[in-house]
Formats: sequence, C-alpha cells, structure tokens
Amino acid sequence: MVCVLILSVAAGAVAFVLVLRLWIVLWSQNITPRKSLSLLVVAGSGGHTTEILRLLGSLSGAYSPRHYVIADTDKMSADKINSFELDRADRDPNAMNSKYYIHRIPRSREVQQSWLSTVLTTLHSMWLSFPLIHRVKPDLVLCNGPGTCVPICVSALLLGILGIKKVIIVYVESICRVETLSLSGKILIHLSDYFIVQWPTLKEKYPKSVYLGRIV
Repeated sequence: MVCVLILSVAAGAVAFVLVLRLWIVLWSQNITPRKSLSLLVVAGSGGHTTEILRLLGSLSGAYSPRHYVIADTDKMSADKINSFELDRADRDPNAMNSKYYIHRIPRSREVQQSWLSTVLTTLHSMWLSFPLIHRVKPDLVLCNGPGTCVPICVSALLLGILGIKKVIIVYVESICRVETLSLSGKILIHLSDYFIVQWPTLKEKYPKSVYLGRIV
C-alpha cells in the first residue's frame, strides 16, 4: 500500500513538472534576434507542397539552412523541392551557397486509412521524428497541414519541454480551409506559437489564430 502511494505521488510529481514545462514552452516569448534562422519545412504531397513552396518563395535567404521533411511514400515532393531550390538559386545569386536538405519519415496517415491504425502509424512516425528533430535542432518549424507535420511539431515541442532548445512552430492553414480547420489544424492550434488562417471566418471561430489575408 505504501509503495503504491509513493509511486502515485512520484507519477503525479512527474506529470506536474511536464505540464509546467509545457506551459512554459508554449507561453515563452524570449526569442533572441539572429542573422539567420535554421528552418524545417514539412511538405505534404500535392497541394500542400505547392502551397508551402509558394510561401517559401516570399522568404529571404536568411532562412537557412532549410530542411524539408516529406513522407517516405511521397514520390513527387522531392522533385518539386529540388526544382524550387534550383529556380531560387537562378533568380538570386546570393542563394547559390544556401544549403537545403530533404529528409523522409513514415507518413502518419494514408488516404482512407482506418483511424485505429492511424494511431499506431502516427506513434511510429513520432518515434522516428524525434531523433531527426534532435539532430537538426531547427530554430523554426513551418507547416501547412499534412498529417506528417503532427509528429514533427510534437517532437519540436519536446525539445523545449526537455530543456534542449525552444523551437518556434508556425502553422499556416491551407487556403482551401474556409470554414473549418483541418484535423492537423485542430490539433496544432493548441501547440503552435503562431497559427495563421487565410479566411476571416476561421479567425472568428478561432480567436487565437492570426488572420493575414491570402498569403499563398
């Protein structure tokens, strides 16, 4: 009985510390100015990749190096990213020496995959995402809705909880989301530092979000 009580108290203390660390990480605004930011971009397949690359096209070369994360079953995004970076280098001579890397992780959820199996595949993806995030240690994570971004953002959040590094998480909801958030958005609106929507109706429903108009 005493052992059970001790274990319960210990578990409660650990849970309290983790919740406290999570609160500190989510509400911390202590951001140090710097000349460049290491950027990790989560690119989903199809329209998600197209939108995120349009957004990246408006960012300066200060966001470097750039790390792209795509699903291991995504056959097209790598070509789009390579083409984007090549065009960027052609247009801006200063970007010639800018480094970028492409990483692959298992997809959290395939189209028409059952929700029960999605839990397992998401945990598997998260298991492989954390070592990647720990190795890269980005300053900023940028994503716009693919399922792959959830384990990446949770892993980035864990870096802060564990006291390794505070990673800024910026989520941009897809332009096609007019009245409701995507499933990824419904999860990450609670975990991101900046949650950007592109329609005023979403801003009205989710006051925490930031409305900047159409940005892609």
